[in-house]
Amino acid sequence: MTMRTLHGLSAMLILGFALVHLTNHLVGLLGVEAHIAFMRSARMVYRFPLVEVPLLAAVAFQSYSGITLVVRGWGRRQGFIAWLQAVSGAYLAFFFLIHIGAVLFGRVVLQLDTTFYFAAAGFHVPPFQFFFAPYYFLGVLALFTHVGCALCRRIQSESRAARALVMAAASGLGLVVSLLIVLSLAGVFYRVEVPAEYKATYGGS
Repeated sequence: MTMRTLHGLSAMLILGFALVHLTNHLVGLLGVEAHIAFMRSARMVYRFPLVEVPLLAAVAFQSYSGITLVVRGWGRRQGFIAWLQAVSGAYLAFFFLIHIGAVLFGRVVLQLDTTFYFAAAGFHVPPFQFFFAPYYFLGVLALFTHVGCALCRRIQSESRAARALVMAAASGLGLVVSLLIVLSLAGVFYRVEVPAEYKATYGGS
């Protein structure tokens, strides 16, 4: 198998988890308690060792292979979709490495329960919200955009209008989901009281 084929296969595993994770955040629009309750149920599956270890391995491989494919194809890449796929993929690799690394550090080193509050803490200790708002927004948007680009590659035989519609739908949905998640974490829809132990990771109290 080629690296591109393996990249696509590992992407399917990661996408399955990402859909659960994004659903978790959207459920969080109903409140912190709803977010945590959904997460506790979902964790019974994705934190099971036979699921979590392959998933973490897939993320590591996806980041490595994605950056490798971007670098290899730099001089040969042509067209807006091809470049959009490369840029969104590169940002996803950056996002995955930081996000997964932070969660593992929080769990293992800081001994924190990495729930809604772990993700939201950076929004509630100035000036870290100026990093985390675009960081999360672009991370979610990059995921939807990257999937949209992959779908466009699969329907290359279709008309340009059809491909443009697929890309617009994926990116548009990504914009909406990204904005909802960021506003939820920032406490726009309801009051968010982040416990002191989470704020302390950013020097807050």
